[in-house]
Order: sequence, then structure tokens, then C-alpha cells
Amino acid sequence: MENSFKNIIDGSKSILILLPTKPYFDQVAAGLSLYLALREQKDIQISTPSQITVEFNRLIGVNRISQELGNKNLVIRFTDYRASDIERVSYDIENSQFRLTVIPKQKVSPPTKEQVELSYSGISADTVIIIGGANEAHFPAISTKELAGANILHIGTRDISLSSNKSFVSFSRPASSVSEVVASLIKESGMKFEVDIATNLLMGIEEGSNNFTDPTVTADTFAIVADLMRSGGKRSSSQVSARPTDFPPGAIPGQIVRPQPFMQPQAPQISQFQAAQTKPSLVTQQVESEKAAPSEQPEESDEPEEPPKDWLSPKIYKGTSIS
Repeated sequence: MENSFKNIIDGSKSILILLPTKPYFDQVAAGLSLYLALREQKDIQISTPSQITVEFNRLIGVNRISQELGNKNLVIRFTDYRASDIERVSYDIENSQFRLTVIPKQKVSPPTKEQVELSYSGISADTVIIIGGANEAHFPAISTKELAGANILHIGTRDISLSSNKSFVSFSRPASSVSEVVASLIKESGMKFEVDIATNLLMGIEEGSNNFTDPTVTADTFAIVADLMRSGGKRSSSQVSARPTDFPPGAIPGQIVRPQPFMQPQAPQISQFQAAQTKPSLVTQQVESEKAAPSEQPEESDEPEEPPKDWLSPKIYKGTSIS
């Protein structure tokens, strides 16, 4: 097919991948994965107008993303140096090497090494791939004159709205994430999933699908994930899976709820130090209670008791005679 992704890439000499302003993690992972897949065979650059924050540092190759758009021309700038102090600039070729000479005016020092600043300008790309985004405002670079004749490809999970005078080819399709779409395009184009590419795509799919909980996740999503893991892709360690202990007993289907054994309450243990302090108080309380309670024993008199009057007389036992 003429407008297939593979045919357009094969016919391109230089490719520019554009990420939208303030890109999501999934979009950065998708763009980086495509960059890594094409860098061996194409002159390719990846750029975003926004600053890359620390949340993207776990993606492989994130340092390849540039905020400076263009790599066509080398620009040499002298910072904090007046242009009027330069007499002239000349160049020559020595041993097949280009040499540029900056000659200052008399009694003026030349620029120092610290004042020399190198950068690039000008866009050299015949194919521009825009990742995600909703409209042209997310990709201000495509409105520049340098990209007026470039082929524009869009990859996302929904269609993008561009101005009427811009033609583009859309490879957007419903999916759980932009990373899933890029993974499908790489596979359909016959390219291999290297370990770094597979790892980036796995992290992008996990983030874009909210750890596979989004309703857009389908069987095709898991099929792509299986291919990426077979290729050596590593899942992100930041994704924490739920543990059975996070749920109350019986909440998980099929879980056996065991009754808790009855524990006999134990009397509080008293240390030797506490016992030593407690015993005297108990003895004191006992003595005080004995003093306060009335005695059950009869009171003894100091005078001797007199015995009964008949106690000293002889005892006479009367019986019944049997005749």
C-alpha cells in the first residue's frame, strides 16, 4: 500500500519526531521508542518545545530529546563580546580540515573559549511525525516555512485537527495508549523490538492505560504486551500491585476465611519491683482492717470465774433395775 507506514519511512531521508507541548509520559515513551527503532537506518531527530522534567528520566534515551529544533546549520555565537571589536573573519582548509579564524581589532583581546557558544538552526527533514496532541497549537514547529514541504504523519489514539492548508497522513487508531499504537506500527513494519524499545513501550502502555485498568484495554493490548516481554522488555518497578492484605477478609473471590482462635484474657503481670511495692500496702491494709473490725472472740475478764455450786458435790447416777 502506497501510504503504509513502512513505505513512507523507507522513502524518507531525514525524519523529525515532534512531541506536543507539555507531553504526557505515554507520548514521550512512544516517541522515544520510535526514535530508537529508526536511528540506525535514518537521519532522525526528536524534539519538544517543553522542558523535559525528572518524571521522564526512567525512559531509555530521554537525553536524546532536544528543545532546539533543527540540525541543518551550525551557529557560532560569542557571548558578552562586542561585534564591533572584530576586524574580520576568514577561513581556510588545512589537511582537508576546515579552520575558521576570527581576527579582532588592534589592542582588543580575541574571544575566550568560555565565550564561544555552539548551536544548530534550520530544520532538515522531509518527513515529520507528530505524536499525540489534539490540534496544531500543540505543534508550533509545523507552521514554520522550513517544514512547508515536509510530509506530516500523525500517530495517536484519536484524530488530530490541523488547519485546512496542511495535508497529513493519520495512523491514529483506538488503543489503550499511544505506545500501543507505536508498538503495532513497529511490528507491522517488520522492525524488531530491541530490549530498550520494548522496555520504553511497556512503561508507556502501563502509564497510558492506568496500569491496564482503562476501559480501552483490549485483548490486542495484552497481545502486544506479551510480544514486548518476550523481546526482553522490563516492566516498570514503580507500578505497585495490590496485595491480598490490602483487602478485608472475604473480599477476594475464592479466598478461605479462617476463624480467629479465641484467646483467654490473661491477668496482668506484676514485676518484682511492683510486687515489692504492693505487698507492704496490702499488709498495712489488712492490719488496719483487723483493727477496725470488731473481735469475734469473747472478752476475757481479769477476775477468776466461780465454778457452779454443784461442781464439788458427788454425782449420783440413777438407773432402772431389771427384775
